[in-house]
Amino acid sequence: MIDLAIIGSGPAGLSAAVYAARYLMDFKIYGQLPGGYVSEAHEIGNYLGFPNITGTELTNSFLKHLESLDVKIQNYLVKGIRKEDGYFSIHFDEKEEMAKNILLCLGTERNTLNVPGEKEFLGKGVSYCATCDAFFYRNKTVAVIGGSDSAVSSAIYLSDVTEKVYLIYRKKELRAEPVWIKKAKANPKIEIIYETNIKSIEGKNFVEKIILDKEYKGANELGVNGIFIEIGSTPSSAIYKPLGVKTEDNGLIVVDRSQKTSVRDIWAAGDITTGSNKLRQVITAAAEGAIAIHDVYQTIKMSKG
Repeated sequence: MIDLAIIGSGPAGLSAAVYAARYLMDFKIYGQLPGGYVSEAHEIGNYLGFPNITGTELTNSFLKHLESLDVKIQNYLVKGIRKEDGYFSIHFDEKEEMAKNILLCLGTERNTLNVPGEKEFLGKGVSYCATCDAFFYRNKTVAVIGGSDSAVSSAIYLSDVTEKVYLIYRKKELRAEPVWIKKAKANPKIEIIYETNIKSIEGKNFVEKIILDKEYKGANELGVNGIFIEIGSTPSSAIYKPLGVKTEDNGLIVVDRSQKTSVRDIWAAGDITTGSNKLRQVITAAAEGAIAIHDVYQTIKMSKG
């Protein structure tokens, strides 16, 4: 029985672990993807102290910080959490552990287009990670779907490798940071297509073209060798829904200023919370993790007298 289980090893969970270690708390952190999606970012330019750094480099810095505090991430996939009388039972594939308090830092799951061909061509031209798969499209033509920071920055990254990048967004204006938009518009390899959706992804053994919902330059299809889908993410709610924590319609966990949820002894931090809804960034997730631990520490301290 430990005092605290931190579920998730993205920026919120890693930040929480640093603070928990410094408070000399009895805790463990569980996660299978250290850094979360941050580790896949090809460039981060807005994290304080690092004017320009890759996601892998920033994640490695986080992990070195944890290592200096002798914190080891438990590489287990949490299958479920059950609230018992006075504690929580955390279930993994082959075992279970018990904790008096829970901090949920589960992050989110990538959204899909849900169009014909998306599942069939996964790994054969359909990708959700530009930094992971850009190498396979050297001197080829690709499309990036989305208008957020991740979509626009992915398009810029891919332009260094590919011959041409179509950046396709369903609205009139991109919603990324102005600095990313400026770079994309100035890039001769990137062609931005607005107010357009993808109807299907087609090909034989690999992706060969995408079908659009309207004509573009006289045709409703584009020949591409790959398609990178960057249309946001939704909370990973399967674990916490059975616990009865209050959520909004979009699945985000409602938290107060101390990151408390509606259920006693459960806190939440990072992209799965209402606090991060307006600005899902590494710095806000890390801040929420720190705030949560401070409150958990005070709560445990008071309960022990």
